[in-house]
Amino acid sequence: MPIHRVVIPVFAGFQSLDVTGPYEVLIGATTLLDVRASGTGSRTVSSNGYCVSLVAVTPGPVLAESGLRLLADNRLPETGEIGTLLVPGGPGARTLSRDDVFLDWLREAAARSSRVVSVCTGAFLLAAAGLLDGLAATTHWRHTTALARDFPTVDVRSDPIYLRQGRIWTSAGVTAGIDLALALVEADHGVDVAQRIARELVVFLRRPGGQSQFAGPVWSPPAARPSVRAAQDLIHAEPAADLRVPTLAARVGMSERHLSREFLRLLGCPPGDYVEQVRVDTARRLLESEPVLVTVAAARAGFGSAETMRRAFVRRLGVPPDHYRRRFSAVPDGSSAVPNRSSPVPDGVPAVPDERS
Repeated sequence: MPIHRVVIPVFAGFQSLDVTGPYEVLIGATTLLDVRASGTGSRTVSSNGYCVSLVAVTPGPVLAESGLRLLADNRLPETGEIGTLLVPGGPGARTLSRDDVFLDWLREAAARSSRVVSVCTGAFLLAAAGLLDGLAATTHWRHTTALARDFPTVDVRSDPIYLRQGRIWTSAGVTAGIDLALALVEADHGVDVAQRIARELVVFLRRPGGQSQFAGPVWSPPAARPSVRAAQDLIHAEPAADLRVPTLAARVGMSERHLSREFLRLLGCPPGDYVEQVRVDTARRLLESEPVLVTVAAARAGFGSAETMRRAFVRRLGVPPDHYRRRFSAVPDGSSAVPNRSSPVPDGVPAVPDERS
């Protein structure tokens, strides 16, 4: 495969890891491919792999949100064919999404790119340029609601770590840019190269589950209607209670049909879905903060059984409860020993949600 040109536009207030994470993956892959091509243990002049350049309105240091400065190689607008156009996110991306000059350049650059990629809130820039119209896309879980609101022609997905729609790829926030870059390397050079880079970076080639497992509990605001708000209060106060629709409706003085209709209108979901989300969030807090068995967490959170809770976790978070606890528990329970330093990154982990055309 000939050298693949990657162009990353940087701007004031970009998220530094959106750039440096993919950069390290792509340069690591290039080093590995060069060594393989030479047949020796030393790197040769690059004949394949990736040539990555940072571009900006003014070449030179560009200040990231964190205060880190990265050096842009070239001035916008640059020219020539592009293999991958990679657009990072950060607070500056939301501001830049209203800059007509930059958006014009982005559309033009995308037209001469084989592949267009966004990391985190870089999706707002692609959407503002019209590049996501009619496509499924993702971004950082905290910003999915805003992306869907601002760009109703985009099918925003809140859980995937990354999504591919033809030549357009989008990813979740910050470190998800590493997952996405590994997927790009795998698409270009095969799973073996991508896996070796993942091992070097001590990350999963395919992260188990989606980004919902990292999101904090999302509490719906109190409903404007007092009877629906009273039902919400009952659910949050005692998630392990009998919260079936007939019981809730009787306790707040509404018919079952009217309660279901008002929940959907005011909160965007039926009562059963709302109850399940509250129970999942309750179980998450228990698994994070207390050394309880999964069966105990299931009972205290209001699930009828550990299996019912497992299905709810997989449906909403993409991982079962015991996996969630191993990753996020602040209380050692002896079930997640630290692996030997020589242990490789596990192979065969479940694939993240991905839509391939």
